[in-house]
Amino acid sequence: MLVAAVLLAGCGGSGGTASTSSPSSAPSSAAASTTTPDVAALAGVDALEQAYGARVGAWVLDTGTGQVLGHRVDERFAHASTIKLVLVGLLLQRVDDAQLDAVVPIEAADVLEYAPVTSQYVGVGLPLREVMRAAITVSDNTAANLLVEQLGGPAQVQAALRDAGNTTTNVDRTEPALNEATPGDPRDTSTPAGLGRTVEQLVLGDALTPPRRALLLQWLQENTTGDAAVRAGVPTGWTVGDKTGSGGYGTRNDVAVVQPDDGGAPLVVVLLTDRGTAEADSDDGLLADATRAVVEQLGR
Repeated sequence: MLVAAVLLAGCGGSGGTASTSSPSSAPSSAAASTTTPDVAALAGVDALEQAYGARVGAWVLDTGTGQVLGHRVDERFAHASTIKLVLVGLLLQRVDDAQLDAVVPIEAADVLEYAPVTSQYVGVGLPLREVMRAAITVSDNTAANLLVEQLGGPAQVQAALRDAGNTTTNVDRTEPALNEATPGDPRDTSTPAGLGRTVEQLVLGDALTPPRRALLLQWLQENTTGDAAVRAGVPTGWTVGDKTGSGGYGTRNDVAVVQPDDGGAPLVVVLLTDRGTAEADSDDGLLADATRAVVEQLGR
């Protein structure tokens, strides 16, 4: 097994679309502070929380200016399938080309309910690079568990994250249990700031070699689960590479690297949301509206 660090995973498809809720239905939060001193408040998010009856965590980095916008940046949210981005990134950091092309066995016992790619290769297996691609582009849950296994299990993933300086992201379970997202349960959670910094390092920083960064970004841009989320909130012509996630209690997330069409520096956008009740649906419109608020405030 490869011993490495990674985040969590959960099904990336939306749990459904709910109509907006009244302001009184917005879940309360234990933490009143929404930003830290080096983070500017993201305008308009309080109103979005009221309109959608949701809790919103946001962390946005303008890599050109270094400006950070945020809301509830240090509060915990279930990361769900956004962890798949990190799993793939950390494996790309550790494997050589031969390992990337080596076939990962897939047995019938491995296959979960949501496994659109890996279920087609039982008894045959897939090259590791194709398992990675499936985890990101279609959020295949069996693929995510295979990647966690390659990394040595959840405990080894979390240990590697700690070694890399991420002190907030918890990795405790595999698919599908990690999507439970019970309020107050710290398992399989992160914060917008903690997750955002790790995504920045993997996709735009020097954690990966340039060819591996390009491969990760390509897969994020090929993602099929986020058309109604961050992608729907940016101006026409902008390029988005993202990884979505969904879970219980109305959890719906999107983590993205956004490239403006003028060739300017990219943005890292982390949006984590939930609704606080067990049977709550999610709404990608909230993610799209929060993205529009980001674009407006940054003047892009």
